[in-house]
Amino acid sequence: MNTSYRSELLEILLEKSFKRGEFILASGQKSNYYVDARLTTLDARGGYLIAKIFLAMLADDVPNAVGGLTLGADPIIGSMLALAGLEDLDLKGCIVRKKAKEHGTQSLVEGPLSEGDRVVIIEDVLTTGGSSLKAVNAVRDLGCDVQRVLGVVDREQGARENLKEAGCHMESIFTVSELLRAG
Repeated sequence: MNTSYRSELLEILLEKSFKRGEFILASGQKSNYYVDARLTTLDARGGYLIAKIFLAMLADDVPNAVGGLTLGADPIIGSMLALAGLEDLDLKGCIVRKKAKEHGTQSLVEGPLSEGDRVVIIEDVLTTGGSSLKAVNAVRDLGCDVQRVLGVVDREQGARENLKEAGCHMESIFTVSELLRAG
């Protein structure tokens, strides 16, 4: 992983996304800090750096596709696909809805996946891993192979262990401990 990209991304995360206060997380847990990663993933430079770092993390084992649960994963997947196109990497994307469409194809997963595709799930912030597990299970239900989850920030509250139990190796660019020390 390019350390200068990582250092620059840390600065952007701390400036735009890391907040202190009282918050309720998606998991229902209370926290005295919050990582609103969308403020970084939807920033041109932040999105580029995340995509560049994630593609470097996949370089030794490029999957057929990357995907994740909407909304947190959407901008990251878009950035990764745009950058992969520039780098001539054959990579597809998919987005997992929070619930299946009630019309048309009634799809839960959108994107050009094929049975047997190897898919890496992408996440902005991981707490317990619940959102990632929803995406993992939805993509696996299509007959795809999911064994890895990449996240921007691991809040270190059980996601790694829960994903490991589900047969997925989790990697993150940062841990919340790093953000707390730096911020």
